[in-house]
Amino acid sequence: YWEQDPCAVMPQYEALPMPSATGMMREARAGGGGGLGVTVEAQFEVGEYEIVILSARDSDGLETWLRREEYNIPEGASEALRPYVEQGTKFFVARVNVERVTFENGRAVLSPLRVHYDTETFALPVRLGLLNSSGTQDLVVHVLSPEGRYELANYENVTIPTNLDVAEAVRERFAEFYATLFDRTIERNPGAVVTEYAWQATSCDPCPGPVVTQQDLATLGADVLGPAGGPNPPSPRPGVFGGFMGTSPWVLTRLHYRYGTDGLDEDLVFRRAEPIVGGREFLQDDGGLEHGSRPAAANNFQARYAIRHPWTGPIACENPVRGRWGGPPSEGHINEGSGPTAAAQNTAFAPRGGLELAPVVRTDAPEIGLEAGLTSIADILSGAAPAEAQAPDDEGEEPAEEAAEAPADTPPAESSSGCGSCTVQARTTPVAMAGLVALGLLLVATRRRR
Repeated sequence: YWEQDPCAVMPQYEALPMPSATGMMREARAGGGGGLGVTVEAQFEVGEYEIVILSARDSDGLETWLRREEYNIPEGASEALRPYVEQGTKFFVARVNVERVTFENGRAVLSPLRVHYDTETFALPVRLGLLNSSGTQDLVVHVLSPEGRYELANYENVTIPTNLDVAEAVRERFAEFYATLFDRTIERNPGAVVTEYAWQATSCDPCPGPVVTQQDLATLGADVLGPAGGPNPPSPRPGVFGGFMGTSPWVLTRLHYRYGTDGLDEDLVFRRAEPIVGGREFLQDDGGLEHGSRPAAANNFQARYAIRHPWTGPIACENPVRGRWGGPPSEGHINEGSGPTAAAQNTAFAPRGGLELAPVVRTDAPEIGLEAGLTSIADILSGAAPAEAQAPDDEGEEPAEEAAEAPADTPPAESSSGCGSCTVQARTTPVAMAGLVALGLLLVATRRRR
């Protein structure tokens, strides 16, 4: 952001009324619920995957069947499988054919899998993922719902610190900055699930990229919902529009949870949550920018970080107005650093441990015990402190020129090498990597109709 001419006369606009909040939905109800007792309900191939859908009457029999079919599962897997077998759960098992896997920069990039089913309890059975875990895992869940924002019912919920002013050097290290900020957040809130985004899916402000379209909603699962919020009849292919897509504003919620092998006592159970706002260029009654998250009538929350350039031109008026921010001036060298709003990319592979937050932020974040090491923009504008030199880059790089920053949109992970708990390498023979359960992490939420 660039400070606008303090002597410019700005046009006056009439404030628009805030949209009203949608009603809260009722809380999710807890669901009840040949030889080895395993039945193959369906099997097919798609992309690089060989898929089977299984039902089982006995967890020991299911473990035996998986080993017999050469799936790679650890000893004692039947104990983890037992509660799901007792609930009558179907098992979605994906085997990866490495010959069909796409590699980018030496890393395997697996295609997304889309699965939909009906359930009375809105939950994600993530504990099965611990069977093949080698340590800490990052789970990112995007919930699309016409009924509002979602959070966890059985875990603590926090929001990522937002609306922090940062040094210009962050521009070239934004992914590393955001990964470090997320790490600090979970260090201060162990076991919590972090809300990183909650906004109407078809809008954004600022927008680092295209918004979600009707076709995107269909691809992500909205086409399986009928006009009443229940399931549509089966579509011949993904992307066929259902009758529920255009009737309500869809809200996109991004939830991020990091856990180890002993940090996932229960599967994730989701619940409808009240709307929140945060991460906007919105001044409060005291004239300061809003920080953190707070309740509101509609969901407008995002992880947003800004580089600000105070006005450096002449101030030749009697009553200058400081702190009005916008795009770069049309004249002068300051325009050289202009550019589009940027999003943090590939934060899962961002380096860890090389960036300290305090020297590159101008705004305190008391919720994570962070005190800014740079002079605040407010102090600079008031004349209480001079604009100090650019904070040094940890790697000795030149400061970046572009200034606008926006929410991260790629999930961070703990490993400095990226990829969390995966170890796939290219092979010349069709060696199969076994994934016991493939979980669709884009959830389309609706209440069950009876």
